[in-house]
Amino acid sequence: MDLKDIQNLIKFVAKSGASEVKLETEDVKITIKTGSDDKQETTTYVQQIPVGAPVAQPAAPAPAAQPAAAETTTATTTAEDSKYITIKSPIIGTLYRKPSPDKPVFVEVGQTIKEGDVLCIIEAMKLFNEIESEVSGKIVKVLVDDSSPVEFDQPLFLVDPS
Repeated sequence: MDLKDIQNLIKFVAKSGASEVKLETEDVKITIKTGSDDKQETTTYVQQIPVGAPVAQPAAPAPAAQPAAAETTTATTTAEDSKYITIKSPIIGTLYRKPSPDKPVFVEVGQTIKEGDVLCIIEAMKLFNEIESEVSGKIVKVLVDDSSPVEFDQPLFLVDPS
């Protein structure tokens, strides 16, 4: 990402009215905060991440309250889930499973979907983006709750393609 792209991003965020935007790529981490007062204040932090050998991060210690059986269950679940296709969030925002509060959800567990079916809506910066299926199959699991925040590339649904 070059300086011109960063400047364009800052201008876009300032015009959009968002108070804070964070963007992370493999080599750049950017946080843009705009002031909500009458004065137009923009603060930008750009952190260059060194490109080199990957640094191993220490694993978080597991809580002592979890028995070893939970680890076995997780491994079994992961093995079972590997045969399914994971539909991931293409953007950051708030996920809504219904088109409006008084309407039914777009998809339920067990429902058969086809390519192009709307699965949910993700609101990002006051824009509502319909997330369509890129695969056909049966919804096996819904991995997020309605009205919950989602990150880029976060798993949303598991689909059995068979």
